[in-house]
Amino acid sequence: MPFKIKRIYEDYEPVDGWRVLVDRVWPRGISKEEARLDDWDKELAPTTELRKWFGHIPNRYDEFRKRYRKELDDNPEALKLITDLRAKGEDNVVTLLYGARDTEHNQAVVLLEYIKEKK
Repeated sequence: MPFKIKRIYEDYEPVDGWRVLVDRVWPRGISKEEARLDDWDKELAPTTELRKWFGHIPNRYDEFRKRYRKELDDNPEALKLITDLRAKGEDNVVTLLYGARDTEHNQAVVLLEYIKEKK
């Protein structure tokens, strides 16, 4: 299952494979053409309430991680999208794109971990 994460602001590369944005809000300062998305799965992103609470404050990350994983567990649409991404990942690289500046404390890191653990 070849999944990876990448900031949407990084240059497109053909090795990115299937590119899916996993933010609920469109990232500032990038056009849809520049983004070169194959999909935008808002249902895979944390809820607006959780995103605002987290605010990308690193000392809230562990609690954010727990709450976000619970949201994923409780969201049948998200679970279906994950199943679909796994199917795409059988034949192709799947790149989860995010807009956050922090490359270690963001929803894409948690989502990638979740996808790999939940078989």
